[in-house]
Amino acid sequence: MLNVQVALFDGFDLLDAIAPYEVFCAAAYYADDALSVRFVTAEGSRSVVSGVNGVPIEAIGTLNPELPGIILVPGAAGDVDDDGPDSIPAILGRAMNTALTERIGQALARRDVTVATVCGGSLVLAMGGLLEGRPAVTNRLGMDLLGATGAVPVQARVVDDGNLVTGGGVTSGLDVALHLVERELGPRIAHEVEQLFEFERRGTVWKAAGIAPRRPRNGESTGGEPPVAPISDSIQPAAAQASAFDGDWDTAIVTPIGKLDVKLSIETSDGRIRGFATQGGETVDFANPVLESGKLSWTLRIVKPMRLNLKFEVTVDGDRMTGTAKAGILPASKLTGERV
Repeated sequence: MLNVQVALFDGFDLLDAIAPYEVFCAAAYYADDALSVRFVTAEGSRSVVSGVNGVPIEAIGTLNPELPGIILVPGAAGDVDDDGPDSIPAILGRAMNTALTERIGQALARRDVTVATVCGGSLVLAMGGLLEGRPAVTNRLGMDLLGATGAVPVQARVVDDGNLVTGGGVTSGLDVALHLVERELGPRIAHEVEQLFEFERRGTVWKAAGIAPRRPRNGESTGGEPPVAPISDSIQPAAAQASAFDGDWDTAIVTPIGKLDVKLSIETSDGRIRGFATQGGETVDFANPVLESGKLSWTLRIVKPMRLNLKFEVTVDGDRMTGTAKAGILPASKLTGERV
């Protein structure tokens, strides 16, 4: 029997979870109970409240990462334009900081378990460091953030990477579930479910298979914007003289999912700026540091409270540093610091 576990968390999106659940239930009917589906949580049986209007769903078991079959993780429902505790990034961050991340990591290490996500569900995994280097998709609003975690964003309705299947926007839950039904139980069962729901799947399921598409060569026109040369890690414009940023800094970044304490060390030598940051017990070099018009910018990979590539922009006034750090759809977070 194919076991399907729909893993809920507080603030989940109803359609992300209910649509696949309905597909799997219908497939079980047509396949003479060849699969079972149930709602679970990482904490065990409990009532789980959705992110919109607080609709409660009863989860009847604990997520078991060793149970062969499918685990499906939905996204979150909440404020899109706000950065408060009810915002989607904050809800996803809280889910990431539960036992869900560890259990999904254990499941991904097994060959007999497929982990599927719908909409922002892939961001829960990605922010927990589980999708680094893997092709995936999420809601269109979160694609930049997905890339900032080290995953490989693919513009597709459904991305099938073997034991990881991810879906795009909220309604893609139907497509994800139908694809999995076809993959596991065959096209005739999937077709019957499509007929029942009067639904036709959209787009091509992306896989890293077949002939790779030809990419434009250097300097070759694609009809769009001309290619932009990447900025070196340390070569700066002529204005990058010995800067007011040099020295050691104790900084704090206030994000929707928690406060980050980061120690920065910056030095300028021979017109080049170099820097590194220490956070969460790890020291990382600045990438692409640029000083221009009194503003220093760089990118930095952090690991706590989640894995992200952050874009920093800061200014200094004497021994005080202020600025922002931003990743994808996450609201820009305020940075403040003092020279030490």
